[in-house]
Amino acid sequence: MTNFICATCGTQFAASAAPPPQCPICQDVRQYVPPRGQQWTTLDALRKNHRNSWRQYEPGLFGLGTEPDFAIGQRALLLRTPEGNFLWDCIALLDEATIELIRSLGGLRGIAISHPHYYTTMVEWSRAFAGAPIHLHADDREWVMRPDPAIRFWEGEENQLAAGITLQRCGGHFPGGTILHWRDGADGRGVLLAGDILAVMPDGMLSFMFSYPNAIPLPDRAIAAIGEKIEPLTFDRIYGAFWERVVPSNGHEIARRSVARYREAIR
Repeated sequence: MTNFICATCGTQFAASAAPPPQCPICQDVRQYVPPRGQQWTTLDALRKNHRNSWRQYEPGLFGLGTEPDFAIGQRALLLRTPEGNFLWDCIALLDEATIELIRSLGGLRGIAISHPHYYTTMVEWSRAFAGAPIHLHADDREWVMRPDPAIRFWEGEENQLAAGITLQRCGGHFPGGTILHWRDGADGRGVLLAGDILAVMPDGMLSFMFSYPNAIPLPDRAIAAIGEKIEPLTFDRIYGAFWERVVPSNGHEIARRSVARYREAIR
């Protein structure tokens, strides 16, 4: 029995004797099945020709991503706090070097993920770190392809993981689309870890889409709700889902302008 991984989105499935007939996440309009059809791999196969690289963005925050790119190509973030370390979003590759490095930094207190496209091998990550709880919004429960007791579905609009570390449900890209507010980041000015619920774009502004690969926009009411959610938060910096997709400063004003720009365009 093998936990097969979708090569297009990176999602790991419950153990089976043969690859699943399809990946529901890629069949959904927010993702896609490539022209060559559904392809599968395993964690052991991935370890043979990929590795993880690291980067420190600021005190207490590290990025880690896989080289060469695999599946969607996002990088995860390791947030260090006095109450323990949290992994934000997830990447499919987990190897011994990554485990050893994270253990040397204090291990993991928990894992939080913005939306189903980044669930990947979250159960492997949890089990490698003493069953660290995986915090997912309950509105996206149907997209969990590998159930596990470590998964903790939370409900409502806010979930505090530790002092100054809060998950905020924004919806949009997925009903349970979540961002993480780190109060003490950016030298106390505040940080948002946004995945692509708030997607940092090449011009340094944000965008908000129902489907990124298929360019399907969100309706005006969804963007208005996101704007209302982030307006009262204090933050100066925003980390998107990819290495260089970072708003280094003036993040709150850029988020406000981005919401207004999108709403004007969609109208």
